[in-house]
Amino acid sequence: MRTSFRSLIAGAVVVAFASFAFMPGPAAAQQKVKIGFISTFSGPQGVMGTYMKESVELAIEHLGGKVGGLPVEMFYGDDQFKPDVGVQVAEEMLKKDNVDFVSGIIWSNVMMAVVPVVTGANKIMIGTNAGASPLAGSQCNKLYFTTSWNNDQTPEALGKYLQDQGINDLYVMAPNYQAGKDMVAGLKRYYKGRIAEEVYTKMGQQDYQAEISQLRSKNPKAVFAFYPGGMGIQFLKQYDQAGLRDQIPLYTVYTVDEISIPAVKDAAVGVYEARYWSPDLKNPQNQRFVADYKKKYGKLPVFYGAQSYDGIMLIDSAVRAVKGNLKDVNGMVKAMEKADFPSLRGHFTYNVNHHPIQNFYLLKSVKVPNGDIEMHIQKTIFENYKDSYYQECKMQ
Repeated sequence: MRTSFRSLIAGAVVVAFASFAFMPGPAAAQQKVKIGFISTFSGPQGVMGTYMKESVELAIEHLGGKVGGLPVEMFYGDDQFKPDVGVQVAEEMLKKDNVDFVSGIIWSNVMMAVVPVVTGANKIMIGTNAGASPLAGSQCNKLYFTTSWNNDQTPEALGKYLQDQGINDLYVMAPNYQAGKDMVAGLKRYYKGRIAEEVYTKMGQQDYQAEISQLRSKNPKAVFAFYPGGMGIQFLKQYDQAGLRDQIPLYTVYTVDEISIPAVKDAAVGVYEARYWSPDLKNPQNQRFVADYKKKYGKLPVFYGAQSYDGIMLIDSAVRAVKGNLKDVNGMVKAMEKADFPSLRGHFTYNVNHHPIQNFYLLKSVKVPNGDIEMHIQKTIFENYKDSYYQECKMQ
């Protein structure tokens, strides 16, 4: 009886010790990383979301199917180009799917609506396109990061180039929403020449013949346009059909890209664009990304995808830093602030508002010997450029 009792006690001690010794750590306790990715996957603008999703999947493939060393589960949601739908998608991801991060979003008005929902749930939001200025300034948040830019920065770079070139009498066109107004504000921060006309068109508009006729009557020296996605495809086609491409130089932001070029072909040749990223950037990570993307999908990647790829790599760096403990939100934020991952744009740093400090380039669409049309970097406009709103951010 006494021996049996002692054996029982000894066995209990062994079991208890074994349970303690093999108690799962933070990484083991959390079996997978759940990431919600919101974009526009339907309608004329849905092509951008497709490029973003494809680049996310390539990033995960490059990471061996894991993020931060843990298995990853992706949840994709279509915001349908609408802020209220974006909010509904985010809420479902947070409450039903219990995602650890939310990423993506093309449109600034959607981003402005979604960020408070995500950060209010104490989750990290990683924007991979939209760069609404309030989020870089007065509404910055420790749980909000972007792997793209502030809206104003790219047109600021183009505005500086136009000013340096002495181009006067500029016709300005953009859709009438937050990003459109930010783009024009950014342009005018550096461009001080005469603006012949400042025209804001309907969001999602597909027919620009009336505006192009008005533009022709003004006969400006050059045109500045911001028309992303399907809007840009239609604008470029109609601008070319009107015979203006060879008459009035066209300078754009987020209009001529690897999405619009295959659709408009020669209508894009000779158009100038400003960007922080290009397929011909010479760094090992970008060259691998471009080559593998072309092999996997049979087309060139676009900046929407490059930013989304970087978003996954940023999350990977954060999860690795906390050894898989996804409850350590502060630890992940501190890790992300270091931008310690191989970005496709090359090395960059984060400003206090969690927006990249990065280079901006002048690109031109050119026809290469095999007949393809590609964007090529012509020169660097800004080096290690900070956005114009970071001083308004309370996270100093």
